[in-house]
Amino acid sequence: MSEDQKKILEAQLWGIANLLRGKISADDYRDYILGFIFYKYLSEKQYLYANSLLEGEEVTDYKEVTDPETLDAIKEESLMKLGYFLLPQELFSELAKKGNADTESESNYIIEDLQAVMNHIEQSTMGTESEEDFNALFEDLDLTSTKIGRTVGARNEVIVKILNHLDKIDFRLDDIEADVLGDAYEYLIAKFAAGAGKSAGEFYTPQQVSKILAKIVTTGKTKLKSVYDPTS
Repeated sequence: MSEDQKKILEAQLWGIANLLRGKISADDYRDYILGFIFYKYLSEKQYLYANSLLEGEEVTDYKEVTDPETLDAIKEESLMKLGYFLLPQELFSELAKKGNADTESESNYIIEDLQAVMNHIEQSTMGTESEEDFNALFEDLDLTSTKIGRTVGARNEVIVKILNHLDKIDFRLDDIEADVLGDAYEYLIAKFAAGAGKSAGEFYTPQQVSKILAKIVTTGKTKLKSVYDPTS
């Protein structure tokens, strides 16, 4: 990722942090923001993979697929390839769009839909090899917490704004050298959650320090027999 792209990513993440500032502690930023980021990541992977399966078909955009047989076929392939499945209407971009509906109506209330989607992601893996990996995946993302809003409407407004910020981030999943998810995770940990989890024995080492240590232990060596970190 270029420096310019990194700055754009960090600006969006900082914008989300400002939405939550004063509502929840900095240590809680990680649970909320990373939960939504991972949902977007899974959604984009599903969308790209489904579109690849639709190449040459009459409908080539997954968001426009309504045929039950086609959806079943995509679900079967997705569970084998991705380990989970999302329906077109469950995609991140679709919920973000719904959240931006007419603010005078209740049609932009997405909290219940969002919770249902997160539950469905986990449920779609039941009985598959990936079930254990997705178990309780979003349990730290509490959409009912009064920390982010005293009322359902207030919580919904904050969540919609968060999704809007994230919707502007391109995860560049078709670029094998890009690691937007990793960069986002590292930025959030470094900025807002460096102290989180220490009581549980979790610590964060800045990338710059890791790189220096890696150079020190590999200087003058062409081969390493093993690498061992006693804290892992």
